[in-house]
Amino acid sequence: ALMTKTLPNLIFRVCIIAVISFFSLQTYGQYIFFGKPVYEIGLNIGPANLLGDLGGNYGTGKTFLKDNNIQMTKLMKGAHLTIRPSEFWGITLSANFTTLEGADSIIADKGGAEVARKNRNLSVRTPIKELTLTGEIYPLVILENDDKDLYHKFRPYGIIGIGVFNFKPQGQYTAPNGTKRWVDLKPLRTEGQGMPQYPDKKEYSLTQINIPYGVGIRYYFSDRISAAFEIVNRKTFTDYIDDIGTEFIDDSDFDSYFGAGSQTATIAKQMHNKAEQVSPGVRIPAYNAGNKRGTPDRMDSYYSASIKVAIRLGGNGGSSGILRCPMVF
Repeated sequence: ALMTKTLPNLIFRVCIIAVISFFSLQTYGQYIFFGKPVYEIGLNIGPANLLGDLGGNYGTGKTFLKDNNIQMTKLMKGAHLTIRPSEFWGITLSANFTTLEGADSIIADKGGAEVARKNRNLSVRTPIKELTLTGEIYPLVILENDDKDLYHKFRPYGIIGIGVFNFKPQGQYTAPNGTKRWVDLKPLRTEGQGMPQYPDKKEYSLTQINIPYGVGIRYYFSDRISAAFEIVNRKTFTDYIDDIGTEFIDDSDFDSYFGAGSQTATIAKQMHNKAEQVSPGVRIPAYNAGNKRGTPDRMDSYYSASIKVAIRLGGNGGSSGILRCPMVF
């Protein structure tokens, strides 16, 4: 009899607790992820660098920052629009512009494996225009209290997203009279891309997809104005941001394709093989000798370290739902 009276009472209590918990968690989840959105606009500026086949440090070529050349750093500028459904996360649309550079001539010659790259003597500049859509996650918001005031707050965050960028590799051509000018490299087919004798070498596209990812920290000067410092690398799926990917080809290939004695063939031969500018009269042996020009299994990338200033639009500039601890029953 006691069991008969106790069991319905217990079931009723469990149901009440479950219902209260469900609506509490549902409200809590909406508050974290889908509060009233706020909008921010801003500008960013900071150094950027190309991580490709050119330059590097002494020894064998390495990957990522191990072969970074600070002296080739350029400035990246841009603007962004951010939508924050809550203080926990946001979505940012950014447009950025820079001109990346790389050169073998800056390598410090210590008599090791780097000599081959220094003698290669190639260089590039590449104007970059990119549009990225990234998500920002602010994990430490969960430690903040009930106060919606953003004044004097620091917030670290993680970044990941997707983007599209356009690039145009250019090399510096030295004419017989000594004058120099920049020329577009893709039309010169410096590694035989699109030539009938190299059917496996396809022309590369100047518009590509990238994957931006990185970290940052934001500081709020007021509820409306903030500044952030972020470091973002862009993974790409092309090895031709610097127009270097595989092996050298023979000079005669340019004569066959562009016409022997033509100005285009003359420029292409110099842009594809500049070794004789280091050692006059010496050319790096051609493709059929197996001499590599680049490293095809390492895709190019580029990164930036930016200062971003943003202003919140509309309303009183306050929070869009700072994360709170759920109510305890």
